Amino acid sequence: MCFELVGGMITHLLDSFAESGGFSIVSMHHEQSAAFAAEGVARHARGKTLAVAMGTSGPGATNLLTGIGSCWFDSVPCLFITGQVNTHELKGELGVRQQGFQELDIVEVARSLTKFSVRIDSAESLLPQLHKALSTALSVRQGPVLLDIPNDIQRADIPDESVENWLSQPLDVFTESNVAENDLKGLSALCAAARRPLICIGGGGRWADSMEQWLANVDQVGIPYVSTLMGHERVIARDRYFNMIGSYGNREANWAIQNCDLLIVIGARLDVRQTGADVDDFGRQATIVQIDVDHAQLNNRVKADLNIVADAESFFKLFPVSADTFRNIDQSWVSVLNAQRERAQGNEYPDWTISPSEVFKKLNRVLADVAVDYVCDVGNHQMWAAQSLRLSPRQSVHYSGGMGAMGFALPAALGIALRSRGKVVVITGDGSLQINIQELDTLARLGVDLTILVLNNSMLGMVKNFQDMYFDGRDQSTRKGYSSPVFADIASAYGIVAHRINSTEELDRILSLIPGHEGPLLIELMMEGAAECRPRLAFGSKLDEQFPKLTS
Repeated sequence: MCFELVGGMITHLLDSFAESGGFSIVSMHHEQSAAFAAEGVARHARGKTLAVAMGTSGPGATNLLTGIGSCWFDSVPCLFITGQVNTHELKGELGVRQQGFQELDIVEVARSLTKFSVRIDSAESLLPQLHKALSTALSVRQGPVLLDIPNDIQRADIPDESVENWLSQPLDVFTESNVAENDLKGLSALCAAARRPLICIGGGGRWADSMEQWLANVDQVGIPYVSTLMGHERVIARDRYFNMIGSYGNREANWAIQNCDLLIVIGARLDVRQTGADVDDFGRQATIVQIDVDHAQLNNRVKADLNIVADAESFFKLFPVSADTFRNIDQSWVSVLNAQRERAQGNEYPDWTISPSEVFKKLNRVLADVAVDYVCDVGNHQMWAAQSLRLSPRQSVHYSGGMGAMGFALPAALGIALRSRGKVVVITGDGSLQINIQELDTLARLGVDLTILVLNNSMLGMVKNFQDMYFDGRDQSTRKGYSSPVFADIASAYGIVAHRINSTEELDRILSLIPGHEGPLLIELMMEGAAECRPRLAFGSKLDEQFPKLTS
């Protein structure tokens, strides 16, 4: 599957793709959207399939960069192809800024955001480099790769026997599986001694084939677990799951981190949004075990007591959990966590006309038995969703994590919807949707089963909240100098069914339309003045000191 925006330096490739009949080509209205859509395909396939995003030379190539960065930081395999000027037009070692029209050295620009980035210098090298690129993208730790192909090489013929030879070559995909026996023995001893154990699932575990069954077993034997934002993407809400940790995390999850005596972290970077700024106080009572496939992530911000180099799939297979694994667990530990979770269940927004936590509780009920891929943009709405979405079987949610890119959700959801047999629901805000609003036309053209829920607070709410906290409420560019349209009207102009909600009385009725609706749908929920996410962590505060503080 190839997502693209046509340009002069990729017309030969596109023509060949189309004539071959072996590609599904989806034309987007911006290269950034093409990149996010390709990312969506890989996300839906849990990293087992990748798609192509393609842009022309110059601005087409640079417009791909945000999507390339998104794949890099969230470990998503994608193949990016850029067109380039003819080889005889390249500036080479000349001291000029540019020789050919729209010439740009995208390989050098993208090098820090890709696992492999190369300009093809001859027709003979194209297939070997493509083979290497695909192998690298799919190998642990997964990520994006880029091929820059000059126009004259696109036009060159490659002998049929060479094509057949490379098509018959399996990819050289490497996975990390050499877990040290002594590390597993050391972990077993720590688990056996633990009174208040806690497991934390990060983004590195979310796509492992064995994760679902491993967590189901952990839940059954009564061991509590939490997740990071990226780990939350595929963790089903069961009894022992105490939700998301971090600066915008759930109160009970942060409390669990700070009061456990053994913390087992699987595939999480433990960055500042996960730990808070006071890293020395993170897991203040715990022996910490960190499991990660990336050596560089271990002993980075958090100094663990035991580091294990392993991919999550290998770890889940090599370390099954039974009741005997945590034989000394304090039987009151889970009860205490249940009490903390119950204490945090109240409505955090009693002073608001429409409470975001209540919106997502209603969405959970409406879609409880439906196969759904939720796709979230970036802003307060993302954190509202992460705090309150509770996934059922056959459901997942997708976040732009490390890059945190506004405009991610709609194009990524298009990529997912083209591969999904279930329903796709975009959760976005007025600011984020306007970044790639042009893809409403792509949605209308494709006609896929995709619902967009726009939480419209008529401002850039997350940054406005920062301004309220640290800039005496001065709202430059978040309200002053900012505006947004009536999204329901714009959707209607594209031929998309649309509704606008102004009251809680309308909320149940309109949300209940989602399961039975087929095709594009946009629901605009007006939330004027909703400028904060509760609870949240002020910079420098300890992880379990979120505010506003609970009164009971």
